[in-house]
Amino acid sequence: MTTYIVVADAARARIFTRDALKLVEQENLVNAEGRLHEGDLVTDSPGASVHESSSSAARSSDEGSALENAREVFAKQVADRLYSARIDNSMEKLVIVAPAKFLGLLREKLDAATQKLVIHTLTKNFSKAAVEDIQEAVSELR
Repeated sequence: MTTYIVVADAARARIFTRDALKLVEQENLVNAEGRLHEGDLVTDSPGASVHESSSSAARSSDEGSALENAREVFAKQVADRLYSARIDNSMEKLVIVAPAKFLGLLREKLDAATQKLVIHTLTKNFSKAAVEDIQEAVSELR
């Protein structure tokens, strides 16, 4: 069993394992919808003309909920992957590195037993960082 380190944001989750002090990237999950803007996720109904489109206020709330839904689905996907690692007995400890909003969403999606394995969280966005930078950031988190 080993320590899993998840480095994530709403668009990408990188899953590392740490044996001794070396990080090894095991998986890279991508949420293409997490990279889109809210307006790209919601469109007018097919064939609607400019004059028939809904008001901007209604569209704005739909867009926000569509983007939030995409983030929640991705957080659940990451949580499911961590659940699998836990039930396979391959994960002994868990460190999560993510921006505050996604960190909260991910923790909410983790089952209770997986939550108990979380030994540290770091509120940073390192999803695009080099492995060396991530390793330095989590080196003291054991």
